[in-house]
Amino acid sequence: MEIAQMQALIAEETGIRKAQVAKVIALIEEGQTIPFIARYRKEMTGSLDEVQLKAVDDRYKYIQNLEQRKEDVLRAIEEQEKLTPELRKRIQEATVLQRVEDLYRPFKQNRRTKASIAKEKGLEPLAEYALHAKSDNLEGKAKDFLNEEKGVNTIEEALQGARDILAEQFADDTEVREKARDMTRRSGAIISAAKKDYQDEKAVFEMYYEYTEGIQKAAPHRILAMNRGEKEGVLKIAIEPPVDRILTLMERKWNHNNSSFLTETIADSYKRLLQPSIERELRSELTDKGEAQAIRIFAENLRKLLLQPPMKDKFVLGVDPAYRTGCKLAVIDPTGKLLEVAVIYPHAPRNDRKGAEKTLARLTEQYPIEIMAVGNGTASRETEQLVADFIAQRSADITYVIVNEAGASVYSASEVARQEFPDLQVEERSAASIARRLQDPLAELVKIDPKAVGVGQYQHDVAQKKLADQLGFVVETAVNQVGVNVNSASSSLLQYVAGLSKTVAENIVKAREEEGRFDSRTQLKKIPRLGAKTYEQAIGFLRIADGKNPLDATAIHPESYTVAGQLLKHVGAAKKEIGSPEIAQKLSALDLVALSKEWDIGEITLKDIVADLKKPSRDPRDEFPQPLLKSDVLKIEDLKEGMEVEGTVRNVVDFGAFVDIGVKQDGLVHISKLKKGFVEHPLDVVGVGDIVTVWVESADADKGRISLTMLNPVKSDDRS
Repeated sequence: MEIAQMQALIAEETGIRKAQVAKVIALIEEGQTIPFIARYRKEMTGSLDEVQLKAVDDRYKYIQNLEQRKEDVLRAIEEQEKLTPELRKRIQEATVLQRVEDLYRPFKQNRRTKASIAKEKGLEPLAEYALHAKSDNLEGKAKDFLNEEKGVNTIEEALQGARDILAEQFADDTEVREKARDMTRRSGAIISAAKKDYQDEKAVFEMYYEYTEGIQKAAPHRILAMNRGEKEGVLKIAIEPPVDRILTLMERKWNHNNSSFLTETIADSYKRLLQPSIERELRSELTDKGEAQAIRIFAENLRKLLLQPPMKDKFVLGVDPAYRTGCKLAVIDPTGKLLEVAVIYPHAPRNDRKGAEKTLARLTEQYPIEIMAVGNGTASRETEQLVADFIAQRSADITYVIVNEAGASVYSASEVARQEFPDLQVEERSAASIARRLQDPLAELVKIDPKAVGVGQYQHDVAQKKLADQLGFVVETAVNQVGVNVNSASSSLLQYVAGLSKTVAENIVKAREEEGRFDSRTQLKKIPRLGAKTYEQAIGFLRIADGKNPLDATAIHPESYTVAGQLLKHVGAAKKEIGSPEIAQKLSALDLVALSKEWDIGEITLKDIVADLKKPSRDPRDEFPQPLLKSDVLKIEDLKEGMEVEGTVRNVVDFGAFVDIGVKQDGLVHISKLKKGFVEHPLDVVGVGDIVTVWVESADADKGRISLTMLNPVKSDDRS
């Protein structure tokens, strides 16, 4: 495929202009990273964001793999001396891998089938004769092919061999295969049924014991649910195709003389070869669809989780709840430094509530603690009650937050945690992580495998490499959008900076520990294995606060320092004034369109530089709502129909959103209750971390189920 054709195809598939696609591909070929291109090459790409850039990159890689596969297939067919000009043209014009495989299917070697065995017995001429015969009287011709040495002892054996050859020929026909697949995709259904003697004690798959849904309408989460039921031995899944229509298609193509022999052969071809093959392909296609949606949801939920606003400049007491082993406490200062750890035993079997309150009193008196971060794991609600009662009794100016501790145990047992806190027990590390997770979610969550953070849907049922690649991209994007303080960042955080490898990130931390803090971006050029290209890609995302050059604390890339200096000189300001209201006012008065033309600088680049000079330490996370602070406890028994409460969205799935309203169980807002009118997907309305107002529809304490709505029932009643 010519490069121009490739660019046009990607442009059509992504909805991005061909000229933009060409620029993006050129930049990627130069070794530029997606975060760098998105932030510092806007002029060249027309301000494409990271998601759009990745879409182009993904399609580019797909087409490269497609072209390589085409070359392999053409070579394989040519070696068999069966490559015709028409077949070469069809393969070269293919734009999807499935098409290439369909065209190659009849020529695949090393397949020992009934047809290949029949061909070895010399029955191919008989099959060709039967295909074009004007009558069903084939016995006379079949006699000519009897051969004891080759194992053809009877007329029926000869005719069966001819059937096998034709059946495979029909099933491998590219045109029929594509049409049959498309017919099944459009008109077929996926059918689920309970297996005999199945075990499903909790009736998890009850909905699918007898279930049918059109393939085109099959919802991604239902596909994955059926797959899981099948994997666990509860369900059997099948595709129901439009058999009669497909057989008619095959008859029209091959049985021009209404031969009963060919009718039988076509029926065998479809039932034995074509239908099972298409079913496998469509099941795979449906699974890919389900996985893609599950990965998309997980990725978007993770993005929102990572970009939750930090709780800056606060002393935090982290609490990791437990029963028998006690609740672990960790005091963290505003910089994330661990000051003290402690253990309390307020719950069974010790029930030492007084001792627990005494320890809490000592810590809150000794340290200026403003917030307590309580993990939401085992014993969370009992611990929350303890904390709420303590705050109420003391009339203390302290609030608390329930923190989603998913993945905290994974972190606590990791090598990263052992390096950070070598003298602490696993549970004590978890308490520190919970507190830090509130202070700076991004900096803490990057230390954990993204798959362990608990905001996915069927994440264990999808292709793990695809999931890991997408989640890695989300983490990388979030880290680079926020930027990293090179003097405080962990190697876990630094390795997600554009261009930096794990080794280079560790080298940065090692140099900082051995030689002290960095006071200039240029010092990073001395880091082992951080070459010129890596420096170019990474340096704009690495910030140095209170360094020699105030520009080093901004998102302005060193390649634009000269322009930044021109701007400051133009408004009569010094570098030390960056971020002040006065300089912001002066910069706002500039005619950037005129300046960009006068200085021959891109207008978009100029606007970005001005924005960074106005707010050098701007954090995109500040635009999101702060965590919901609490001072009292709500129980499921307290919930009444119609009650209005505030909550935090904890997870978003295909069928709705789970909201933490302060009781033990998260409540479900079904997709139909998110807002008035049609909602294509819950992510179009809410995201993880959003603070929402909901109304209780029902609460079942025995089953632990809470149904919520975001539709105000009072307003609904008024309209009715």
